[in-house]
Amino acid sequence: MLPEQIEQAILLIRGQRVMLDRDLAALYGVTTGNLNKTVQRNPERFPPDFMFQLTADEAEALSFHFGSLKRGQHFKCLPQISVPLPPA
Repeated sequence: MLPEQIEQAILLIRGQRVMLDRDLAALYGVTTGNLNKTVQRNPERFPPDFMFQLTADEAEALSFHFGSLKRGQHFKCLPQISVPLPPA
């Protein structure tokens, strides 16, 4: 990912600067599933607040923001939000 892409991938959710798991996975060149599995299987390697899951309402608002889902479609699973980032 280019610096501009990283900057665009940073979102403000629940008052925190965060990235979607899919964007963090792309940054590291791994699949989203592998990133999430790694975090789940190795909790001692990550801070407790490293990831949280969006609520259904948050996911719906985000999908409309990005236009990533057509009307009537739903997420297969709720996206994970990762890496609380320090304030700019």
